[in-house]
Amino acid sequence: MSKVKVSQVSKVYDLNNSKKDKIIQLFTFGLFYKEKPYYALRDVSFEVEAGDSVGIIGLNGSGKSTLSNILGEVTQPTSGTIEIEGRSSLIAISAGLNNDLTGVENIKMKCLMHGMSEKEVDDKFEDIVQFSELDDFIYQPIKSYSSGMRSRLGFAIAIHTEPDVLIVDEALSVGDETFSNKCIAKMREFQDKGVTIFFVSHSTSQIKQMCNKALWLQFGEVKDFGDCDRVAHDYTMYMRSYRQKPKEEQLAYKKEMIARQQEKGEQFISKQKESRNILDPLIGAALLGVTALSAWLQIMG
Repeated sequence: MSKVKVSQVSKVYDLNNSKKDKIIQLFTFGLFYKEKPYYALRDVSFEVEAGDSVGIIGLNGSGKSTLSNILGEVTQPTSGTIEIEGRSSLIAISAGLNNDLTGVENIKMKCLMHGMSEKEVDDKFEDIVQFSELDDFIYQPIKSYSSGMRSRLGFAIAIHTEPDVLIVDEALSVGDETFSNKCIAKMREFQDKGVTIFFVSHSTSQIKQMCNKALWLQFGEVKDFGDCDRVAHDYTMYMRSYRQKPKEEQLAYKKEMIARQQEKGEQFISKQKESRNILDPLIGAALLGVTALSAWLQIMG
């Protein structure tokens, strides 16, 4: 049985950040709202066994962090299914951390969110603090932390929640090399215990060092998945060719691919709307009428 099974997973985001349009959406139940959909992930499928370590690679904007958030159960896919046997834990810079709380308060909050009892949190508290190497900064609000310090805290918390699936999203790209090596050593301990690991990194050498499989995402879609050495080699060759192109050509290519993702997102939303029951607009209009009537009654008395 697979430890993680991802089936036809897609994620569509709305890029419309207009406050005016958001208010229109709220009060008209979306009837007069113009979305700007963006396909961050499209029909992503793969299976991973217990003990596998999977490197996730791809250009910026290819959906690596979106997939990490879905694997870490931070967000849900727009469509498709994901099955995880056991508990997952995401390590990313500031992932799930509250800026206004101290390091101590974040440790307790995150551990409790992972289902640990207060006694378990107390038992592991000193180990978490020691691993983070934050010393007295642990008592400061993390809004005063550097990105490296946030990464230290996030990693220290996650590895002490004893996850069955560990997702590391660029958390080792900040901070000093000594701490990164310490984290890699800890991840190797997890591998020996059979923990499944997803490792997002721009360093193919680091991925080849850590992983037995690799997933190459190319602007939201799976370009390749399989043996780490083979996929990492092909990706390295692709990146070498890509970097040799003039900067203008690189930017033009990215712009074209992002436009395609937006176009596919619009097609996805259009199909969703077509599949909705014809009564949906009528129901929305009725609800709008009820809301307006309720507001009028409050004004009148």
